[in-house]
Amino acid sequence: MQGVLTGFAVIAVVIAVGYAIGRRGYLGDQGREVLTKLAFHVASPALLFTTLAQTDLSVIFSSRLLVTALSTAAAAGVFVAVGVVRHWGVGRTTIGALCSSYVNSGNLGIPIAVYVLGDASLVAPVLLFQLVGVTPVALTILDLSGKGEKGPLWRRLLTPLRNPIAVGSLAGVAVSATGLRIPAPVLDPLTLIGGMSVPAVLLAFGISLCGSTMPGRGPDRHPVFLSVALKSVGQPAAAWALAAGVFGLRGAPLLDVVVTSALPAAQNLYTYASSYRVAERLARDSILLPTVISVPVLVVVAALLG
Repeated sequence: MQGVLTGFAVIAVVIAVGYAIGRRGYLGDQGREVLTKLAFHVASPALLFTTLAQTDLSVIFSSRLLVTALSTAAAAGVFVAVGVVRHWGVGRTTIGALCSSYVNSGNLGIPIAVYVLGDASLVAPVLLFQLVGVTPVALTILDLSGKGEKGPLWRRLLTPLRNPIAVGSLAGVAVSATGLRIPAPVLDPLTLIGGMSVPAVLLAFGISLCGSTMPGRGPDRHPVFLSVALKSVGQPAAAWALAAGVFGLRGAPLLDVVVTSALPAAQNLYTYASSYRVAERLARDSILLPTVISVPVLVVVAALLG
């Protein structure tokens, strides 16, 4: 239980600092936008590159990862289906699908993996799947749904290579796959820059809460409620059903996949929404509410399966 409480406490404190900064106006009117751009274009690509470049890619070949992929697809698929029927639009539906299925495997998943599951490497398959599989696809959809959609075919096909987060992820995978060793004078500055990513995202998220209405209200309330229900209940339930019923996982492996699936939506999804200027309120509320709800959810999961 300590890992759950510690992880959420760290996030809450940094978001609260961002909120205080926003209330005081220390960073001016453009503070949130500057932090968002810093995270999206500079710090996050550096963090993803240094993380994946030093990760053993053999961890992706496991039944646990397959359960994660299928439960992610199930939660996102339900949101997409409803979004198509309700005509929510490509951008809003994409952001909502991400918030329904993209777990916080980094700044929250790591401490929970250490204190609850006993092994930080258990979040690596989820991290790799999201960074290498989900993120490039989702960001490409967001790119193509905007102004670039009418460009020439060759330019549209190269869309993932123009996205800094996708480039950082794929470059890290390439380095790991080839076994290259990055010299310390090159790796250390990138590691230092990447260290700004999570604080920048959380601070920007805290600033965004200033002057905002209560979550779950306004025109996005229906997509928000659907996203929260899928992320907090639907995805972990799907992971449990697949792991136990289809793959026959028991004990620690079953606990691992259900706990990681029950993690709330990642804060960097707000960065994506803000960078593309689409569904920002949906992203904010769909991150904030599951982050609060997932505390008792994770406690119950750990108690029942631990």
